[in-house]
Amino acid sequence: MTTTSSLVSLTRLPFPDTEYQRRQQKVFAAMERANLDALVVTAHGHLQYLSGYDGLGAYFMPFPLILVAGQKPTFVIREYELSSVRPNSCVQEIVTYRDQEGFAPVCADTIRGFGLSGRRIGLELGCWNLAPADVSALQANLPDAKFADATRLVATVAAVKTEMELEAMRLAMELTDVAVRTFQQSLREGITEAEVVANIDQEVEKAGGVIKKPSVTLLFGERTKLSHGRAQQNRINNNEPAFVELAGLKNGYPCGLVRSAVLGRHAETEILHDLSIEVLEAVIAAIKPGATAGEVDAAGREVLKQHGCPDLLNHRVGYQTGINWVERGNISLQPGATDILEPNMTFHMPIILRGESGYQFGTSEHVVVTEEGAEILSRTPHTLYYA
Repeated sequence: MTTTSSLVSLTRLPFPDTEYQRRQQKVFAAMERANLDALVVTAHGHLQYLSGYDGLGAYFMPFPLILVAGQKPTFVIREYELSSVRPNSCVQEIVTYRDQEGFAPVCADTIRGFGLSGRRIGLELGCWNLAPADVSALQANLPDAKFADATRLVATVAAVKTEMELEAMRLAMELTDVAVRTFQQSLREGITEAEVVANIDQEVEKAGGVIKKPSVTLLFGERTKLSHGRAQQNRINNNEPAFVELAGLKNGYPCGLVRSAVLGRHAETEILHDLSIEVLEAVIAAIKPGATAGEVDAAGREVLKQHGCPDLLNHRVGYQTGINWVERGNISLQPGATDILEPNMTFHMPIILRGESGYQFGTSEHVVVTEEGAEILSRTPHTLYYA
C-alpha cells in the first residue's frame, strides 16, 4: 500500500532532513515516557514541525502522521494530495485513501500493519484537525486499541527550540519590525486601515519577506474595541488610537508582536497603554528557567492588583510560539499553569487591557528564555507611538 514512486522535487524544505529526524527522535523519547506504542499526529502545526508539510490539503480529512518507535514515520493522506505532500515533506513512507469514507479503515490498516493491535495509541484529542467523528471512526476500526490523549506531547517537545528554529524566528522578527515601523510611519489623518496594510505588505516584500496572513489585526478609532479584526476601509481621525498585531514569517515560523499608537492624543487608551507596559515588564522580569507558567502570569496580574484594576486583563499573559502562530495544547502563561520554563523556549506576551469604554489596547514582546532570563527579539520599543 505504501507509495514508492518518486517525484521531482518541486519545492525546498526549510530545514535539512537531519533537523526533522532530530525532532522526531525527541518525540519518540517523549512517547516512551508516556508509555505510548504509537502516536497519531494530526495537528497541522505538528505535522509541519515533524515533516515539513504544512497540512494544507488536510482540510478534507485528517492526514495522520503515524509514529512508531523503530519504524519509519508514515503519512496517511488523501490520494489527490500525494503530488503536493511528497515534495513538501521529509517523510516518504506514504499511504493513500481515496475519499472521506476511506480515511479510518486505511489508517487502521496501517496501524495494524505495525503490529499494534491492542496496543496503546496516542491521539491529539485536544488539537485542531481531529473531529469527534474521526475519533469514533478510528475506534470502530480498531476496537482492541487503547487510545490515550496525547494532545500536549508534540507541543511540549516543540516548546524548546533548536538553533535553526531560533534563527528562523529572529529573521521573522526582523520582518515584523519592518512591518511595525511601516505601520507607525504610515499614520496620518484620513489614511485607511487597508491602505496601511498595503504599505506594510509592500515594505516587507522589499525586505525579502512576507507577513503571515490572515493573522493581521489592524484597527483604528472605535474599531480598537474589537478583540481581533481585519483591516477595512476605516479612516483614522485626529485624536484617535491605532492598534496592530502581526507577524513576519520565515520558514513557517511567525514572530508576532503588538504595537499601539495614537494620532494626536487619546487619554483613555494612553492610560491603558501605560498600565500594559508595567504589566509586560513585570512578566518579562519573571521569565527564567525553572519558573512556572503560572508564576509568570501571576507577576503580571499583581501589577494590576496594586493599581486596583485587576479586571482590565481578561486573558492569559502569554503563550508558547513556534510553527503556526498558536496551536491548541501549547504551553499557556495562565493562572495556575504548572509548566516549567526552560532555556530556548519562546513566548509571545500580548498585554492587551480592556478599558471601561471597551477600548482594547496595549503592547507585547516576543522572547526567548535564556539561562539568565529572557531575550527580547524585537528591536522596536514597546512604548506608545505618537503620530
